[in-house]
Amino acid sequence: MLRHVTESDKELVRVWRNHPEVRAVSLTRGEISPEQHDAYWESLRDNETRKVFMYEKGGVPAGVVTFFDIDPDAKSAMWGFYLDNDGLTERGELLPAFIDIQRRAVRFAFGELGLDELNGEVIDANAAVRRMNKRNGFEEIAADERDIDGETVTVHTIRRRRQPND
Repeated sequence: MLRHVTESDKELVRVWRNHPEVRAVSLTRGEISPEQHDAYWESLRDNETRKVFMYEKGGVPAGVVTFFDIDPDAKSAMWGFYLDNDGLTERGELLPAFIDIQRRAVRFAFGELGLDELNGEVIDANAAVRRMNKRNGFEEIAADERDIDGETVTVHTIRRRRQPND
């Protein structure tokens, strides 16, 4: 299930985003301070171009899905997600949640958000997500080199368009 984040989710979002495994595959790898997170959280208020949702597995908060650069005229957005790696690993649910969060996010984007196109970015080294993207109908439409914390990294742009069965 996806639901809007609430104030009580704020610290979970920051802690999960700061997990070393999440940071290692992110486009920004620095640890997010409480002050930086406060500014980000405040920026979400009344922001129609960015929506953040809590992913719940079995009624337990387990991940975050972000839709951003939402363009209602083009019916498109960028998106990303991350999980509560430690909590899901403890419960033996990391792989099922990994698969489930993407499927739910795509359905949500094409359903509740009314999008026709969902775009994202994934680093080349994140092979598991790249494979899952392909299985879920995303195509890699471009690649470019970026400097991320002093390292040259290949970043793939992905896209999935609404299909008749969406």
